[in-house]
Amino acid sequence: MEGGKPSLELVYQAVQALYHDPDPAGKERASVWLGELQRSMYAWEIADQLLQLKQDVESCYFAAQTMKMKIQTSFYELPAETHISLRDSLLSHIQNLKDLSPVIVTQLALAIADLALQMASWKGCVHTLIEKYSNDVSSLLFLIEILTVLPEEVHSRSLRIGANRRTEIIEDLAYYSSTVVTLLMSCVEKTGSNEKMLIKAFRCLGSWFNLGVLDSNFMANNQLLIVLFQVLQRDDTSTNLHEAASDCVCSSLYAIENVDNNLPLAMQLFQGVLTLETAYHMAVAREDLDKVLNYCRIFTELCETFLETIVRSPGQGMGDLRTLELLLICAGHPQYEVVEISFNFWYRLGEHLYKTSDPVLHGLFRPFIQRLLHALARHCQLDPDHEGVPEDTDDFGEFRMRVSDLVKDLIFLVGSMECFTQLYSTLKDGNPPWEVTEAVLFIMAAIAKSIDPENNPTLTEVLEAVVHLNQNVHIAVRYTSIELVGEMSEVVDRNPQFLDPVLNYLMKGLREKPLASVAAKAIHNICSVCRDHMAQHFQGLLDIAQSLDSFALSADAAVGLLKGTALVLARLPLEKIAECLSDLCAVQVIALKKLLSQEASNSKSSDPTVWLDRLAVIFRHTNPIVENGQTHPCQKVIQEIWPVLSETLNKHQADNRIVERCCRCLRFAVRCVGKGSAALLQPLVTQMVRVYQVYPHSCFLYLGSILVDEYGMEEGCQQGLLDMLQALCMPTFQLLEQPNGLRNHPDTVDDLFRLATRFIQRSPVTLLRSQIIVHIIQCAIAATSLDHRDANCSVMKFMRDMIHTGIANDHEDDFELRKQLIQQAMSQNGQQLVNQLIHTCCFCLPPYTLPDVAEVIWEIMLFDRPTFCRWLENALKGLPKETSGGAVTVTHKQLTDFHKQVTRTVPLTAQCPTLSSAEDCKHVPGLNFVCKIGS
Repeated sequence: MEGGKPSLELVYQAVQALYHDPDPAGKERASVWLGELQRSMYAWEIADQLLQLKQDVESCYFAAQTMKMKIQTSFYELPAETHISLRDSLLSHIQNLKDLSPVIVTQLALAIADLALQMASWKGCVHTLIEKYSNDVSSLLFLIEILTVLPEEVHSRSLRIGANRRTEIIEDLAYYSSTVVTLLMSCVEKTGSNEKMLIKAFRCLGSWFNLGVLDSNFMANNQLLIVLFQVLQRDDTSTNLHEAASDCVCSSLYAIENVDNNLPLAMQLFQGVLTLETAYHMAVAREDLDKVLNYCRIFTELCETFLETIVRSPGQGMGDLRTLELLLICAGHPQYEVVEISFNFWYRLGEHLYKTSDPVLHGLFRPFIQRLLHALARHCQLDPDHEGVPEDTDDFGEFRMRVSDLVKDLIFLVGSMECFTQLYSTLKDGNPPWEVTEAVLFIMAAIAKSIDPENNPTLTEVLEAVVHLNQNVHIAVRYTSIELVGEMSEVVDRNPQFLDPVLNYLMKGLREKPLASVAAKAIHNICSVCRDHMAQHFQGLLDIAQSLDSFALSADAAVGLLKGTALVLARLPLEKIAECLSDLCAVQVIALKKLLSQEASNSKSSDPTVWLDRLAVIFRHTNPIVENGQTHPCQKVIQEIWPVLSETLNKHQADNRIVERCCRCLRFAVRCVGKGSAALLQPLVTQMVRVYQVYPHSCFLYLGSILVDEYGMEEGCQQGLLDMLQALCMPTFQLLEQPNGLRNHPDTVDDLFRLATRFIQRSPVTLLRSQIIVHIIQCAIAATSLDHRDANCSVMKFMRDMIHTGIANDHEDDFELRKQLIQQAMSQNGQQLVNQLIHTCCFCLPPYTLPDVAEVIWEIMLFDRPTFCRWLENALKGLPKETSGGAVTVTHKQLTDFHKQVTRTVPLTAQCPTLSSAEDCKHVPGLNFVCKIGS
């Protein structure tokens, strides 16, 4: 921190400004200054002094939070001899401040927990704490707070204590777990079942259940478990206590997911939860929704835990189907939020039953699913006094979408056709209220696509009934009936005699504002499925497309309509496509020209993205079949449109959002005509490079990768594309070399290495011979530590493909040259690359990136195994063997075993010829272990 250690008075003033300055700018300045202080070495001493002064809640909270943060992220700053005094100081602070504020106690408890996890010399911390504070009633609350957060912090990624230390801690906590539970029961008894203490005890117990260290047999007979269920059975339990108890039961059920290994506790929990049905009904009678939701969470967790038992032995022992009855009781609650809690279980049950393919088992569960579907249809009903169409974006609309997904996943158990027919008969034979009709149509729409449309009279009858629906029915019924027609596009395709009445019906909806977007979506569906039949209606589609803005369409619906029109356009005779495409694009091109002639403004009407998006979707989906030697029918149209796109790009070159849409439009234009866009190549590349020098939008790199993909194998284009790459790389490297450049610009990293990878795939020798390759490899090595999913994936793919090009003998004439160039690149960068990959696995990257890293390591090993073995050994020797807290992160034997595991890997293709080498490399053994060194 500049200017040395600040005075306590200055720090206190900054804290006051942070919380009390009426000027937002003053608050921001104080926040920035205090953030710098927290990152400095002075923070340790200042936080300690503020806690000793105990001046007010704000300064103590800041100090406690600072202590926690420093221990989490900067523990290495302290010499080992200070660790004991820090521990004693923190314990003194939490005792002195225990009555000031619960949030301060929590921050200090976290600081103590994080210290205990990192301080290897503090043996048996749980025993020490219990021995020191358990006999003092006034200290029990903060003691339990420490014992609550301690298990929660064991798997904290911010600590990165390493797998060895974590294993040691978990074993230690398991050893003392029974002592902790006994303490909790003692605390509850000492305080006469005080509510505050019960909440603390249940939270703490849940935390230890979540860590998975409690002894099943000990807990099965524990008095605390009895108290837990007594609290949930009582009618007068407060909301906060009820929630804490419910959370604890859910944690306990989750902890025994492997039921066979925890039978005594599993039986106690199973029986305990079944006793809560009466309490659930009481909560319903009292209209206590919070408690109802808690009970439903517990019932759902019970079913999740015993799912395999229920499927394996339904109706027997802990496969008792009363568990499903509990969920169906919850499904009967009038509030849809209650049944929604159970959705994940029903998904999983459906998945299990689908895999078994056992008709007898399916028959056993069918009645339960039928009752669930009946309840869901009722929950999907709109209020009788609802006006207008159903909303898709509010909470209820999202619930209906989830219902639709669930119905699609479960319908195989009931039978799509049987269910569809039953639903239709309720409408046909009765005269239900409009809201019931709409909900039934909604469920029918969810399952329509899963029914075989071939020779199905019921489907055609439904279709005919819907398109002749009385126009005076509630508008929500019309809305959902249009959705149903869209989902029945396969039926229309098999029965083209319905096409005209269906289109007439949808056109009526398109002209009404509330129905326009859903009708447009249905027309899009019909166009996608009935492309050949729709060719005769192209002129009608073109008329709609040319007057899109006369309809009240959402942006997505308008784009969807254009997509459908383009799909049909691609089915027209080749000689008609150019003229029709020109007509389809004309509205958009005229609008863009008009905008170009206007003065720049910030109004919505001057935004070209609407028109660019519409052109993009047209180019993307106009894919006619063109034989070799034929001129692409879209080529001339795209060449005519290019000047307008170029001018739009020029005018808005500073606006990243608009430039992205321009590049997207050009990308699909190039993809549409392929090599037919050759005339655009030079002017497009020239403009891209010129704008990128001033405004380095990453989308230019992505567009460059498309050009390389299309033209990279054309000998006459390779040097020009390389010049483009080199010109784009210079500003890119300047951007990424700034402080935190890689982290601040992950999109640029992603798109740069997409471009480099395309070059390696299409013209490897051109790139590998160039001077820029050295800089690209160095940038890739630096970017391997970037924990951004897409960016990291692109970097690893580039490294993998680059090395692979020196291995894959694809009988091309340049294989030996490629091999030589890769050898040269690896001799210069191989050791550095392996060092960086191992380091990033340990200290930077989340576990989901490991398969990509494994692929790179696999390719290096395949390319030169002896040299790789040496590089790997050097990289492993460079890893830290001990944490700043004195814990052993990795032993010599573990490193040796890992080295052997990796370097002795046999290609899986030798064991299973159907596997590719890309699949092999996902199985580099031991890589998870290396990740755990720093995790």
